[in-house]
Amino acid sequence: MRISATIFLTDETITPTRLARELEQRGFAGLYLPEHTHIPVERTTPYPAGGDLPPEYGRTLDPFVALGQAAAVTETLGLGTGITLVAQHDPIDLAKQIATVDHLSGGRLTLGLGFGWNVEEAADHGVDWRTRRELVRDRMALMRALWSEEPTAYKGEFGSVRASHAHPKPIRGHLGPRTLIGGAAGPKLFTHICEYADGWMPIGGRGLTETLPVLRTAWEEAGREPGALQVVPYAVFPSPGKLAHYEELGIEEIVVQLPPAGETEVLRTLDEYAGHL
Repeated sequence: MRISATIFLTDETITPTRLARELEQRGFAGLYLPEHTHIPVERTTPYPAGGDLPPEYGRTLDPFVALGQAAAVTETLGLGTGITLVAQHDPIDLAKQIATVDHLSGGRLTLGLGFGWNVEEAADHGVDWRTRRELVRDRMALMRALWSEEPTAYKGEFGSVRASHAHPKPIRGHLGPRTLIGGAAGPKLFTHICEYADGWMPIGGRGLTETLPVLRTAWEEAGREPGALQVVPYAVFPSPGKLAHYEELGIEEIVVQLPPAGETEVLRTLDEYAGHL
């Protein structure tokens, strides 16, 4: 089983370059980074984990800039987002960012995407909360038009683009990098995964014994290749029993959670987690 890591990288934590080098040297599979453009002070949306929102949410580095730095100092380390808030981006700009990081890293990028939880943050980007899932689907289709080998126009419900010259291309071409969708299990989420993603990024990884068979059934009914579905539990606090359970379920990669801290604490945690490699 491959073990990757995620962390809220901020202006107060270990740097992307130092962390990326340390992960690769220890044999970790990848580095995944979250995204929040800003956290409105007048927020009524509750923090999904309960309690007060941790301060690092308002201090996160831009994931694509940080992953670009990580790509420059590593050769084999996977690079991923966990997650990109696609609805909050101009899709033409985002397509360029994704393709550039994937191109410069030699195809090491995984696009973890999600629909968001912070209503106020999304509203500042002009997102209608009720239609955000359909907006993400539309923007993924638009980006894939730009990634096509030949200039390809796209006109959707929420946006359009003329047939255009748009380089670089992701290593996989119009499909873009490996795409995983984050979120809680349910028919809406599974429909999106089966329609335009390579798999699921379940936060915390709980309840997979019950939900994985449901997703696998939906995947096959959608005409997708059974063995192609990828499920990557995200932000996991590892233990031998938990990892053994994931292996029994056929999971090939997990993403462990690192503390949003300075070098000393992060590297100490990395050394603890390295015992599971």
